[in-house]
This record gives sequence, structure tokens and C-alpha cells, in this order.
Amino acid sequence: MLEEQPYSELDPSDVLTTVNGIEKVLVSAYGNMVWNNVKFRLTRFEGWPADLSWQTGGVENRTALTIMNWTWDASQDQFIGAYRRHYDAIRDANIILGNLDLVTGIADNKKASLTAEARFIRAWAYYRLYIYFGATPLRTSIDDPAEMAKASREEMLQFIETELLAVIPDLPEPGAEAQYGRVTSGGAKALLAKFYLNNKQWEKAAAACQDVIDMDKYRLFPSFEDLLKGENDGNSEMILVTPLSPDGPALNYMEGAFPPGFAAWPEKNVVNTSWENHGTQHRLRESFYHSFDPEDKRREPILTTYVNDRGVTVDLLNDAEDNIRSFRFWPDINAQGNRHGNDLPEIRYADILLARAEALNELNGPSEDAINLINQVRARADVHDLSVTDFATKEALRDHIVQERAWEFYEEGHRRTDLIRMGKFVEFARKRGVENAEEYRTLYPIPQSALDANPLLEQNPGY
Repeated sequence: MLEEQPYSELDPSDVLTTVNGIEKVLVSAYGNMVWNNVKFRLTRFEGWPADLSWQTGGVENRTALTIMNWTWDASQDQFIGAYRRHYDAIRDANIILGNLDLVTGIADNKKASLTAEARFIRAWAYYRLYIYFGATPLRTSIDDPAEMAKASREEMLQFIETELLAVIPDLPEPGAEAQYGRVTSGGAKALLAKFYLNNKQWEKAAAACQDVIDMDKYRLFPSFEDLLKGENDGNSEMILVTPLSPDGPALNYMEGAFPPGFAAWPEKNVVNTSWENHGTQHRLRESFYHSFDPEDKRREPILTTYVNDRGVTVDLLNDAEDNIRSFRFWPDINAQGNRHGNDLPEIRYADILLARAEALNELNGPSEDAINLINQVRARADVHDLSVTDFATKEALRDHIVQERAWEFYEEGHRRTDLIRMGKFVEFARKRGVENAEEYRTLYPIPQSALDANPLLEQNPGY
């Protein structure tokens, strides 16, 4: 677990001249990539604006309604927090890169690895900013002026790609990293693959995914239900991960996933002894639940019945509409209140397999290679194999991959981005009756606070 110390508390004379100080800034950079609220990415950014989940009740509902109804604006705290924290990570990386030459007694290989790690975090932060906000100011030095215009789309994409390609040789192999949660060459290759995929660079995406596969370092974890349980943190499927802990940056998703008065899920031997259960209610849509093959093991972590604190069995499929719950992030027996320690997967091996299948389909249409990759993922779920003959066209297989990714990654923080890439984000929202679903909302607004601080920064079109 990376122990973060706020940058403002560090001694500048130690920070800028010693390896220990530089590594403290590096940990701060990683910490800023976690954000100040882990579940925001799962819910507000990727879940609630899409088609699988929604929210009712509690203090979150006012904000949630703007997200589900597509009426969000530049004043909202999730945009302010995400924008600021990613630029804080970029600032930390630039501080490291601007001061490594001042560090005395550092071995060349150590300097190269710290440089690569800082450049990776900076590229990762810009990748996330681009996914959410589009092109933003490209700050690459601590000496950059406070007022900067946005980079062009081309400049931003070229920077991210160039940086990721450059750092891979100097990052440790998977398993050789100095501390769990720090990036490896496999993590950088996987992020590069997702970068290519989300920018529809299909040939590069397919090749980058194959590079990860060819490392022969990653495997599908045997049980989908157990995949994200805290006791299985660090398993062989995880390529790029955010480590979490009840004592540090924690996962706070389950506080809203528990239904009212949740006491037990007897069929799974889950008993609530001390977990906080808040008024906010994170729900899944029943249409999604019924879209699974009944034999699909990926449906297992969805709560449909439970025993409440009065000893009454509640059937969530019948008591209210769209009221079932995701237990993907299985409750942590060591949780402290609403703070659970399950790690958050950024990229796992199943994502690489399905990403390569998608890229191959976009290049050549349905093929044995693409179908075999999908079937590897489906085999763990105990559902039947697909065949090339099941799909007459590229479009038909694309539609299936949209659904396959829903079954595989629900509530992991990918759905909005997947739907945008596949041209389904606005379409699906309109089918749900979202009147404000417009194409310009495939990007979020630049926070008003950022615009106020930087007169050269322009708002995204439509806002």
C-alpha cells in the first residue's frame, strides 16, 4: 500500500535533493490519481450517465439527478475535484522531472526508473483528462505559466502516445516493482492499448493488446465472483490497479450499494456487522440483470434478495422497479464504517482480451481470432462459446461486444467511455427517454473554477 504524505507537508530541502524525498513526491502523484472520492469515477463519471445503473435517495440524489438527466454543468464538484487532482498529479510529476538532476548519489538505473514512473503518471493523468474533458492545457514543466490555452487534440494525443512508448523500456517487469501498486511495463503497455482503443486506432490497439498478451504475465482469475474481493487483491488478472485500504484511500462504493436495513445475504454467507449503510442508493437496472444468460456466473454478485434488520426477506426484483444491487466490490470484513479495502482495477487482463477482439473486428469484421478472445472471457463465466457464424457483420459483433463488456465490467468505471467509443452513448440515453442527450455531452464541461483561474482556457462547446 502506497503511504501518501501531502506535498504541502514535505520539507523542500529533502524533497528536491534525495531519492527518499523524490519518492515522497511520487507517492503524492499516485495519491492524486486516486481522487478525493474513489466512487465518483464508478458512479458519477462512468455509471449514472450510462445505461446500467442509477441512483435514488440521500444527499447525493440532487447531483445524481443532473447526471442521469444529462443536465450537469461546470459548477459541479465531481468535475472540479477530478480536474484539480489530475493536474495535481501532473504538477507532482513535473516537480520530480524538474529536480531529479539535483539528487546526489543516485544510480543511473534508479534515475531512469523514477523518470519513467513520473512520466507515466503524467501521461496517465492527461489520458484521463482527455477522456473526460477533451484537450486541456499541456503542462510539461514546473516553469509553465499559470495562464495557458488548451493544447490541440492532435498535440494532446501525440504527447500521451509518445510518453507511454518512451517509458516502457525503463519500467520494471510485472512482479519486479518496488512496491505493490506502482506501475510496471505491463501497466504502461496496457494503458497504451486502451489509449489506442479509445481513439479508434484499431491496428495499433490490436498490436498493443497482443504485446500485453505476449508478456505471458497475466491470467484470468478463476472466479468472477471472487475477483474483486479484498482477499484476492493483487491477483494475476490485475495489470494496472489502484491499491485501497480502510486505513488510507478507501473504496466507498458499498455504502450506497447496500439496500435499506441490509443485514444479510444468507445464500452468500454475507452478514453485516459494522458496515455503514447510507441513504444514497446505488441501483442496477433489471433489464441489465435479465440480459444475462441465466447460467452466466457474472450475474452472481448481483443482490436480488436479502434479509433486513427486522428479519424480513426482501425481494428486490419485486419490491420496486430497478432496485437490484451490485456486490462486485464484495463487502470487506475489515472495513471501517464506509471505508472498504478492495483494490480498484484500472485495467485487468479480461479488458485486454476484449479490447483486442474489438479492434480485430473493427479492422476485419468477425473472425476466428476475435471470437476466440471473447470466448476466453466467457469460459470463466460458464456460458456457451460463440461462433463466427453467429455474426453476419462487423456491426453485429460490435453490438455484442458492447453487451459483453457490460456483463464483464459493470460498475468498474468503464461504461460511459465504452459507449462513447462505440457510438452508443447518446443513442442509448435517448432510448431511455433522456431529453437532454446531446452529442456535445460526450465531453464533460471544463470546471468553472479552472476557467476563472485561467483566462486563456476556453469552455468545451455546448456548455
